[in-house]
Amino acid sequence: MDPQSPAPPHSLEPIPDTEPPRRRISRRTTLLGSLIAIAVVGGVGWLAWELTHREAPAVAGPGPGGGAPGGASRAGAAAPRGPATTVGIAVAERADIPIVVDALGTVTPQATVRVRPQVSGVLQQLLFKEGQMVRKGDLLATIDPRQFELTLQQAVGQRMRDEAQLEAARVTLERYRTLLQQDSIARQDVDTQAALVKQLEGTVVSDKANEGTARLNLGYTRIVAPVAGRVGLRTVDVGNVVSTSDANGVALITQLSPIDVEFAVPQDQAPELQRNAGASMEARALDRTRTVVLDTGVFASLDNQVDTQTGTVRAKARFNNTKLALFPSQFVNVQLNVRTIRDAVVVPVSALRQGSAGEYVFVLKEDRTVAQRPVRRGQATVDKVQIASGLQVGERVITEGADRLRDGSRVVLPGDTPGAAGARGPASGRRRGGPDGAASAPVGGAAAATPAGTPASGERRRRTAAQ
Repeated sequence: MDPQSPAPPHSLEPIPDTEPPRRRISRRTTLLGSLIAIAVVGGVGWLAWELTHREAPAVAGPGPGGGAPGGASRAGAAAPRGPATTVGIAVAERADIPIVVDALGTVTPQATVRVRPQVSGVLQQLLFKEGQMVRKGDLLATIDPRQFELTLQQAVGQRMRDEAQLEAARVTLERYRTLLQQDSIARQDVDTQAALVKQLEGTVVSDKANEGTARLNLGYTRIVAPVAGRVGLRTVDVGNVVSTSDANGVALITQLSPIDVEFAVPQDQAPELQRNAGASMEARALDRTRTVVLDTGVFASLDNQVDTQTGTVRAKARFNNTKLALFPSQFVNVQLNVRTIRDAVVVPVSALRQGSAGEYVFVLKEDRTVAQRPVRRGQATVDKVQIASGLQVGERVITEGADRLRDGSRVVLPGDTPGAAGARGPASGRRRGGPDGAASAPVGGAAAATPAGTPASGERRRRTAAQ
């Protein structure tokens, strides 16, 4: 075949032309993928370095090499890394701390009297209303007094008869003694008459006692209040026969003012209460929600033995109950003020923490770092606790966010600006040329890779024009 002759039709098939485009497309894809991978890896590396090395020079300062990575690693070893913790603070101050004993008490009246009749008879009158306040000696009810009046009259008559006999016997005795002096009567008769006088004197004394008993029984027909207080519900009606053996009686009177509250205190606090028994210790009675003060009284007495089952000692506080806010058998919360600690150093309870070595607090320093300081606690109230030693008045302690802190940790206060976590943090970040250069290297590599891709783009355009 002549070389100058046109190629056969089958030689014009685009088999050779299809392969180069496949190679060019694969080369471009590989080049672009490489550039993108380099840029992504460089950006991720720079970001990771910034997050882990940003605050290291702010604590330790620039190294000998002007903020080289070696200096940054030494600073990271000297101080904790990571972002600052936002915390709440409180200032230690002086205050008076009352030593209060809290207990659950039961209101107990000083006197609860069930009024029962002293004699048997028919109930004629009830002169009180249910729930009425009565005074001592007020008439409550009356019993039919007629039988007792008759008994009294009989006793009076018997006494008068015996007194007359006694008077006659005494006159006779005087006569006998006159005759004895005249030797006109035997001495035996005089002695017999003297014995009779004595016998009648005894009878008169017995008659007087019977008369007194009759008068007393007659007085018992008038049932009066033995104490002042409030009368309960009526338990008997008029017309019923009442007697001394009735279990319910006629009325129940409970003394309400003054009134006592009995409560139990731990046996460990009993000696202190015993020492302060001579002083006036204020006691407050609160309702079940501990929000309303029902009445204010004083400590009254302490029991003389410990309950072996509960390990407590019973105590009693007395209240005037002028407002009648305390009701018998009512359950109340008692707060007994034993004594008061004056000018104590106090902090919020949330500032005190417990560790393996004991109790401690985090003290805020001027450079926005905290120092762990061991302290010794004293007495505590609901929201305050006394620091007996280890803390001075005016020092600031951490109350919130202390779970994430350790000695030397940096903190941020709620009112601080974003750059106030460390006064030297932003400036030191500008000084660290070494770490910034190291971190910017991947970014620079990615930027340098972009011009390197320009010839490839020109070659691609030339090949497209050649086609």
